[in-house]
Amino acid sequence: MKNWLVLLFSFALSAGFCQPHLNAHAHNDYEHTRPLVDALENRFISIEADVHLVNGRLLVSHNYPATTSKTLEELYLIPLDSIRKNNKGWIYKEEQVPLLLMIDIKTNGEETFKTLSRLLSQFEESLNTPAHSGAIQVFVSGNRPIELIRNDTRHFAALDGRPEDLGLGYSAQEMPVISENYKKIINWNGKGTPPQKELENVMKLAAKVHAENKKLRLWGIPDTEHSWSVLLDAGVDLINTDRLQELNQFLTNKRL
Repeated sequence: MKNWLVLLFSFALSAGFCQPHLNAHAHNDYEHTRPLVDALENRFISIEADVHLVNGRLLVSHNYPATTSKTLEELYLIPLDSIRKNNKGWIYKEEQVPLLLMIDIKTNGEETFKTLSRLLSQFEESLNTPAHSGAIQVFVSGNRPIELIRNDTRHFAALDGRPEDLGLGYSAQEMPVISENYKKIINWNGKGTPPQKELENVMKLAAKVHAENKKLRLWGIPDTEHSWSVLLDAGVDLINTDRLQELNQFLTNKRL
């Protein structure tokens, strides 16, 4: 049975217990035991997939893909579209917000995005765009062809921003997330209490991001519960993690 069919069955079994964690980002999701399945079962609202354009196909892999690498549509777009169709138009019907699908382009930005845009046109009804409140918000990271994405009249995909993009007039619709390397903002190792000046760096960046109605994500964070708690309190919106079950439990406990 295809992975996306397994996903549909497992996701259906957990119906009624699927309120999403709005602060949870699955780093390099495709490297988990069950890509997408594990993220959704742990109620993640944001999922990351690296793609390479190889012979006209978008293959999901961090490094140059092997011949066995899955395509973006097989691993993510087809199953998410199927869930949307079977779940009253949303991925998580308990909270009608779009799932964030971050696509990190590893090959030539312009060529890869043109292929991505053609592919996304096949799933238009699922996409969150200025003209349509859809179930999936695609945003592009990595080799970002910024002007090509901004000038795409269909707006199937948005941009993953950087701190230097703040104040340049990008709307939250065209740049919903601002991402940055953790170590460029703070050197804290995640143990004990962070230096106040470094913590203030995070808080100041978060305030700038939130002033534009965007979400802040830091990558390369200390992947521990203590770090998650401190960063959330400082204003980081998306906790970038490889520990899906642990973050699920941590965020669930915070709700109780």
